[in-house]
Amino acid sequence: MQIENAVFAVTGAGNGMGRQVVLELVRRGARVAAFDRDETGLAETAGLAGAGDRVSTHVVNVTDPGAVAAMPAVVEAVHGHVDAVINIAGIIHRFTSFEDLTAEETQRVLEVNLIGTIAVSRAFLPVLQQRPRAALVNMASLAALVPFAGQTLYGASKAAVKQFSEGIYAELRGSTVTVSTIFPGNIATNLTGNSGVAMIDAGGRKVRSTSPEDAGRQIVQGIANGRFRILIGRDARLLSLLERLAPRWTTDMVARQMASVLSPPAGSRTPQRVAS
Repeated sequence: MQIENAVFAVTGAGNGMGRQVVLELVRRGARVAAFDRDETGLAETAGLAGAGDRVSTHVVNVTDPGAVAAMPAVVEAVHGHVDAVINIAGIIHRFTSFEDLTAEETQRVLEVNLIGTIAVSRAFLPVLQQRPRAALVNMASLAALVPFAGQTLYGASKAAVKQFSEGIYAELRGSTVTVSTIFPGNIATNLTGNSGVAMIDAGGRKVRSTSPEDAGRQIVQGIANGRFRILIGRDARLLSLLERLAPRWTTDMVARQMASVLSPPAGSRTPQRVAS
């Protein structure tokens, strides 16, 4: 897909990968309608973009059905049309076992990660199908391919996004709409803080991660190339390969590593960056 002069709607644009995707799109000459529930974060994104009227900001919670249904009209009112939608808005839950999660925590993760993605896709697909070339891009996760103990419901929500997104791809084969799914590994963003949870890392070890700036560049390039799956980071590419070759071995290997995180030594609870 050609990026220059195209109009993109981006959710989760107030921070992290969403912000960096907006900045990369603008750098490549696109126009962007940036959506987030955080008005201050959106203003910061627009200021960093420094692109005048090529970036518009809109405060929207993707769990609000009425606000989501109005999003296409909002973009068209400002930019005239929309060529692509990138669903990045998402959250994690507390780093704990499934049985320790409350029903409310479970519902929140599913509403933001899955139901929000479905609602935004449903709102925009009719207008995307009217464009000569268009794209729908949804954010899954490495946790959609390989299970991570302590983030089981998060992984399940992202695995559902994967199946939903790739199912839409299958339904739209041969149409003017390209569908891509993003699978980031460990990205150095503030996903934990934005999700309202505290994460841990056993022993305070350093976790190798991809910068959000690099992730933004890879995502936009993947869209430009019409990639079916956009894998971000060496960890995502390696674990994706291992999971296909030896799924049980890979699951056991990751589970052994995560066991120490779920039961850290006393006094070793420090913040951890995790997969998005």
